[in-house]
Amino acid sequence: MIYTVTFNPAVDYIVHTDGMKVGEVNRLSGEEIYFGGKGINVSFVLKELGIESKALGFVAGFTGDAIEKGVLAKGIAADFVHLEEGFSRINVKIKSGSETELNGQGPRITEAAVEELFAKLSQMKDGDVLVLAGSIPNTLPSDMYEKILDFLKDRKIRFVVDATKELLMKVLKYKPFLIKPNNFELGEIFGKELKTDAEIAEHAAELKSMGAKNVLVSMAGDGALLLDENGRTHRCGVCKGTVRNSVGAGDSMVAGFIAGCEKNDYGYALKLGTAAGGATAFSDGLARREDIYRLLSEL
Repeated sequence: MIYTVTFNPAVDYIVHTDGMKVGEVNRLSGEEIYFGGKGINVSFVLKELGIESKALGFVAGFTGDAIEKGVLAKGIAADFVHLEEGFSRINVKIKSGSETELNGQGPRITEAAVEELFAKLSQMKDGDVLVLAGSIPNTLPSDMYEKILDFLKDRKIRFVVDATKELLMKVLKYKPFLIKPNNFELGEIFGKELKTDAEIAEHAAELKSMGAKNVLVSMAGDGALLLDENGRTHRCGVCKGTVRNSVGAGDSMVAGFIAGCEKNDYGYALKLGTAAGGATAFSDGLARREDIYRLLSEL
């Protein structure tokens, strides 16, 4: 079973307006509501690809109820910890030529709630996959990723970690199955600007030497590069299309890669991840199955 953890899920309220004017009443030309957060996004795209997963995390209040119902309505198993106070955040994304985001803070997560999450994680078995993605809310310890991986370190679980900088570096000692920095994040880790494939591959290899088994580096319009656990380097170009959405493309790439690993072919996994990321970037919401496989056929 694949488990995804979303510490701070959200209701994403996306609004379109022809011309945003600050300090005035603005009429909308369109609006959409999505239920998400990085781990939940991974679960949604896995479902599109026919892969079952279970979504874990924390929800609260009426927005938390809506998120849980939205996840279940997609046919995804959910086992959230329900917080007694506050409400899950609402993120407002204003699209008016450029994109402006107003992201909510989210509820306070208590120690008792964390213990409940660990009780759910304790049910994981050898061979399961755990996806940890995104930042850690300020109401949780900054070493929460480390605590979770340390808790599960004696089981044969494949850890997938999509995080940045120090958060990522501190989990390498647990030998995660997959990490997914982008080329800018990879450069920030080493204090360098990485311009060529050779430079990116060299520094990705350093992360492998520190413990990561597979390092997937996304490079926006330049495609993606993978250093796999067998020492091979794979390169994939970018999908062709018009970018309409900046939310969830990285999560979709992670989901596609995980699904592609079912065939035990890392080259294929990279392509499926790239296609899934592109399908999300070219749509208003998350990737749909038919769009993923159409883009896959073009790579």
